[in-house]
Amino acid sequence: MDIGTVIGLIAGMVLITVAILLGGSLSAFIDVPSVLIVIGGATAATFIRFTLPDVLNSMSVAMKAFFAKARPPEEIIQELVTLSNIARKEGLLKLEKQPIDDPFLKKAIMYCVDGHEAEFIQDVLEKEIDLTLERHGLGKGIFDAIGDAAPAFGMIGTLVGLVNMLGNMSDPASIGPAMAIALLTTLYGAILANLIALPIADKLKRRSQEEELNKRLVLEGVLGLQKGLNPRVLEELLKTFLPPKARGSSTEEAA
Repeated sequence: MDIGTVIGLIAGMVLITVAILLGGSLSAFIDVPSVLIVIGGATAATFIRFTLPDVLNSMSVAMKAFFAKARPPEEIIQELVTLSNIARKEGLLKLEKQPIDDPFLKKAIMYCVDGHEAEFIQDVLEKEIDLTLERHGLGKGIFDAIGDAAPAFGMIGTLVGLVNMLGNMSDPASIGPAMAIALLTTLYGAILANLIALPIADKLKRRSQEEELNKRLVLEGVLGLQKGLNPRVLEELLKTFLPPKARGSSTEEAA
């Protein structure tokens, strides 16, 4: 579980709630018509912009913001160097029996074992990377759309409340509820967009970047392994994907 996402979401809601309680009553900030306008309107607009399967699938994609944890790239480099040592000493066919948990890496290794050309392996793996990024981009786009629509429907609710208020100025009892809709829909729209939808979209973008880095490490590593690169050279090549501070010393040096 990504603790940062959970802490940020809970802390944001708690701080808003505490600020409300310090200034008055929590019940004054609860208005069902405002919720319907903002959440219902943003949801309806999202269904219009995207297909039904896309929107439904985005819910499972959103879980990556809370539960997905990318494998550290240093571990992938270590595993690729280990596989390179095995292939160098015992041959590529020996890799077929090696336990590999990462499905993408296992698939790439099987392509090598089966004797496919490097160009074929690169084309297939890059295609899979591109399709993965496309799926992730769609999930992010849906939450971006919700983040765009929520403040807009907050303004729509504000206009609805002002119209109701101005249309019933002769009835003092109706002014309060109308003003509540006018102000609370803007508040709800801002919270939905800036505390939930847009942060989740940004976190999904980060998750996509982490997965892309790992897959490109696998791609470069497997191509180097197939070419018979020295494990030390392969390790140095793969470490160029990492920030300078994360590169450290080589595996063989550390050993």
